[in-house]
Amino acid sequence: MSAMRLVVFDVDGTLIDSQDVIVSAMSYAFAQVGRSAPSRPQILDIVGLSLREAVSRLAPDAPDEEVGALVARYQQGFVSRRHDGAGKALAPLYDGALEALERAWWSEDTLLGVATGKARRGLEHVFQTHGIGGYFATAQTADLHPSKPHPSMLRQALQETGCDATRAVMVGDTTYDIEMGRSAGFRTIGVAWGYHATDRLRSAGADRIVEDFAALDAAIAALGI
Repeated sequence: MSAMRLVVFDVDGTLIDSQDVIVSAMSYAFAQVGRSAPSRPQILDIVGLSLREAVSRLAPDAPDEEVGALVARYQQGFVSRRHDGAGKALAPLYDGALEALERAWWSEDTLLGVATGKARRGLEHVFQTHGIGGYFATAQTADLHPSKPHPSMLRQALQETGCDATRAVMVGDTTYDIEMGRSAGFRTIGVAWGYHATDRLRSAGADRIVEDFAALDAAIAALGI
């Protein structure tokens, strides 16, 4: 058998459509500290970063204490919204995501991973809600690593799986995913249904762009990894 291939997915904006709950929770956080909420596009632009990094970008003039308050209020608002409604309805899997994971999981030479700006608790909730945790051989979260686009999460994924970067691909919807992948020596695939425009993904260096999950297998094969 040839060396194992590693396919790592981002979560928010790639596997699940969580934009509504993210925007709502961030708007709540800003209101709680007496600030005007950023616009929806501004909030979606920072999805994928670690929470503290994201808040710091949205409120660059905020002192450390206020950044901490915004982080806490966001977490409070996010958990409250998650508990108020059905998880699958608040942040559903994108069409074709589950089928793509199943196809890759059944491939004898492919391992799957996750690298997300979520904290471990948030990722575990996604796994439980959608029943997808068993597909992944490695799962890296922002509370244990520097924020994207630092390559730490992907380097750890390689270490845990024993795969080589020359046989690895990062799949994501933001420039942070593409930049992280390139920094780690991965090939990169941008998805067109997420939170950053495809022209930005191409400018960041994405090797391929896919319009839907049905096109993912061919895009990975075209990379020759």
